[in-house]
Parts: sequence; C-alpha cells; structure tokens
Amino acid sequence: MKIWRWVASVLLTLTIAFFIIAAFIYTPDNQENPKSPPPQTETEGIEKEDKLNDNDEESDVNESGNEADVNEDEETLSGELREVFTSVIESARGLFVRQDLDVVAIGDSLTQGVGDSTDNEGYVGILEDTINSNQPLETFDIANYGVRGNRTDQLLERMETEEISQSLSEADVVLITIGANDVMKVVKNNFASLNYEQFQEAQKGYKEHLNEIFQRVERLNPDVHIYLIGLYNPFEYYFNNIPELGQIMSDWNRVSKEVISNYEQAEFIPIKDIFLGAEEELLWKEDYFHPNEKGYKRIAERVLEYIRPDIEQ
Repeated sequence: MKIWRWVASVLLTLTIAFFIIAAFIYTPDNQENPKSPPPQTETEGIEKEDKLNDNDEESDVNESGNEADVNEDEETLSGELREVFTSVIESARGLFVRQDLDVVAIGDSLTQGVGDSTDNEGYVGILEDTINSNQPLETFDIANYGVRGNRTDQLLERMETEEISQSLSEADVVLITIGANDVMKVVKNNFASLNYEQFQEAQKGYKEHLNEIFQRVERLNPDVHIYLIGLYNPFEYYFNNIPELGQIMSDWNRVSKEVISNYEQAEFIPIKDIFLGAEEELLWKEDYFHPNEKGYKRIAERVLEYIRPDIEQ
C-alpha cells in the first residue's frame, strides 16, 4: 500500500511540474486558453447575431442598412479597444517630472514587457507614455534592460557590462523586477521530486544574489532610489487548489522585503494583490503567466504611485 501511495505521489508531482514548466517557458504562436473559453462579450454577441440575421433576411436588408450596422459595431469595438489598449494612465494627468530625470529598468520578462500585445515594453512603456503625455515635448525615455528568463545570478552578470553599469551610475531612479525565474529554476531542477523544502533552500541563494544586486547599484550610484517590484503568483490560474504555490511567492516577497530593509534608498512595490482573482482579465492569453497590456497598466499605476515623489518637479 505504501508503494502505491509513493507512486501516486510521484506521478502527481510529475504532472504538476510538467504543466508549470510548459506553461511558463513555452509560448506557442496559437495556443488556446487551457480553461474553458471566456464568456462571450457583448460586441461579439452583436456581431454573431447580425451575421445570422444577414443570412436569414439578406434579400430584405438594403446596402445602407448594412453599412449603418457595421459602423455601429465598429464604433462599439473601437471604444472597447481604446479603453483596453490606451497606455496613458489617466489618473496621472497633470504629472510633470523634474528636468534631466534618468530612470533605468533592469530585470526579467516583466521589465522586457513579455505579454504586451502592443509591443510597448509593458509597464515601462506605459510609464514613458504617461510622463510624455504631460510634457511639452515627448522626450522622456526609460532605459530598459529587461531580458526574458533572467534569474538574479544572470542579472548580476549583465550588470557588469559597460552599458548597464554606465546607465545605473547616471540614474535617479532604478526599477527592478526579478525572482520569478529563480522560483522556476527550482521547479526545473527538481522535476521528479518537487517539494516545499526545496523552495525554502533556494531562497538562501536568492537572498544572497538580491543583496549583491542592491550593493552593486549603490556602489555605482550611492544616491539613487531603488524600487524592487514584488512577485505575484503566476501559478494561481492553473493550480489555485494548491496553497503551497501561493505561499512560495509570499515567502519570496518576504525575503525581498528583508533585503530591502537594509538599504535606506530602497523600497518594495507590492503587486501580488493586483492579480489575485483577476487572472483571466489581466494575464496574457498565450500562457496565463505573464501580464497582458491591461495587467501591465495596473502594474504601471502601482509603480507610479510609489515613485511619484521622486520624479515630480
């Protein structure tokens, strides 16, 4: 009986680990939602109903009537698209940043903007657009050094390059997203025997590397303000019945806060609450791990809330 329990436990672990890795690192060009399709929107319903009516009553509908229906649908759709894909943060109207402000963003796929269907570099691009929309001339630019898949040790290596070092030394504000891939490394390295203790052990290396990241930034630029954007739970959409996964991300955030407490110029920006219960609305439909443009907008709003005192005139 014990053998069968052990076999069942191993099989369950293998299955969970397989789906986590596949969803996080594999992004097919045309992947369907792993859950049931989202509810039909009002616009989609109108379009489908119009098509059926056109087929049944084609001889009775004149050309001008068709054009009116199409125009009405297009106006409705355009309004929805404007609401979803407008990058500028409306609540930041009237924001004016101080002259010669330099902001640098370093980190992983959240800094790169993976999942942003507008190819606008995610939350970084939204911050740029928001600030430029309030400036006399659109000249503000955030130096973006985000690379998909980066762990803390890999970010440390890239920070040694002349380009990033120079950029950090001149920055007024540094934004960092890092840590999610450190979690994923544990999953991939322990595919056949995943357990909670392995994540706890890996936190030691994460804490050490994160300290080195902050120390390196401070050595290059002692007066810079550093903001570490926290982690949300990218596993929630697939495995909301496994509380340990949520606890792991909370542990990682706790370790991040412990590191930040040692640096006077550093601050933690929480984003976990933004995505909790809103995965279908705010996550990229290709993998349901990375944020979509709407999710990045929520992150940008939160980031701006924290950094605003440091960037305003």
